[in-house]
Amino acid sequence: MPVISFLFFIKGSLMKEQLDALLHEAGSELAGISSEEALQEFKVKYLGKKGALTVIMKGIGALKPEERPVIGQVVNAVRDQLEEWIERALVTIRAARKAERLQSERIDVTLPGRRKPIGTRHPISLVIEEITDIFAGLGFQVAEGPEIELDYYNFEALNFPKDHPARDMQDTFFIDDNLLLRTHTSPVQVRSMLKHAPPVRIISPGTVYRCDSDATHSPMFHQIEGFMVDKGITFGDLKGILTIFVNQCFGKDTGVRLRPSFFPFTEPSAEVDIACVICKGKGCRVCKNSGWLEILGAGMVDPEVFRHVHYDPESVSGFAFGMGIERIAMLKYGISDMRLLFENDLRFLSQF
Repeated sequence: MPVISFLFFIKGSLMKEQLDALLHEAGSELAGISSEEALQEFKVKYLGKKGALTVIMKGIGALKPEERPVIGQVVNAVRDQLEEWIERALVTIRAARKAERLQSERIDVTLPGRRKPIGTRHPISLVIEEITDIFAGLGFQVAEGPEIELDYYNFEALNFPKDHPARDMQDTFFIDDNLLLRTHTSPVQVRSMLKHAPPVRIISPGTVYRCDSDATHSPMFHQIEGFMVDKGITFGDLKGILTIFVNQCFGKDTGVRLRPSFFPFTEPSAEVDIACVICKGKGCRVCKNSGWLEILGAGMVDPEVFRHVHYDPESVSGFAFGMGIERIAMLKYGISDMRLLFENDLRFLSQF
């Protein structure tokens, strides 16, 4: 339909004819529209600010006063009719598009719904739970302590005097001269003995911190401290407990070896090795062809530690041991780089 210019001094009957013609033309055009985009263009063409119906409406002011209400009613009726047609066409177009999509996608409504994936426990958590269960079966209770620790509990009460060279073995995060991030879970040993009289049999899993970071070390890692104190505890008890632990954790045929070592809070002290879980003790790259892998440190509690917690070293004895959880996890699951445990890569974590 050609654009209609402003109409002045036009008769009402001619304007009504133009409205009838506009409605007829719009109806014919609407029949060929099959998309929402084309329908939107149609709406703008006839009902927009510069649309055909708007142009005709501007001519109402040029009519005689008695003709204006009559033509105004006709204009409103035409506009209502166009809006109704547009609404119906929109419903029809959307229904047709939905039917087409359902036909092409062929949805099987009998299929079960998609469930949200369920996460898995972190390998460190798995190892902590396994070790805790093993020692719980041997009568050990779980104890916890603060990660921000006093120098006294972290070092001094464990036979690390201020000028002791063994302090240099642990690169420590100091908060001030007397406050630090604990470097091991051994302070729980002191705190527990101060609270409980012998006998005590405790393990303490937790997070520890040291200034160290590479493929086999992390500035934040996890340890489990364990200790037993009672009358008549011997080094043989220590080896027996650790052998049971190793056999349950790594397999009943896994060999155990103790080597002399040094720790300020145990005397005598030992490094505990297990037969390589990769080559079964034959020698490989992982164990550097020795057939053995170091997993923890242990020893008999030094009498000086007993004195700090008001135990009589002449009446009781005990042993203590500590192991790195990441070290155990790497051996159990064949992990070559400790940093994988902290990078939150789902491709790695979903394997456990």
